[in-house]
Amino acid sequence: MKTLDWSALMRAGLVGLRLTPDQFWRLTPAELSLMLGQGVDQTPMGQAGLASLMAAFPDQPIDTGEKNE
Repeated sequence: MKTLDWSALMRAGLVGLRLTPDQFWRLTPAELSLMLGQGVDQTPMGQAGLASLMAAFPDQPIDTGEKNE
């Protein structure tokens, strides 16, 4: 069984990620690992990936109730 360094995990979560104690204790170990960037071997998104996301999910204008003239 693998032991956990709780003081380091708490410091990373509470100080590094600025989580509240409640948020920290609700996380699963897998979620905390993901938030800390552990086990992530994916390359950053490139320009083509961003363009694809922007086409799939375009920004919607916010209706402020004001009329533009």
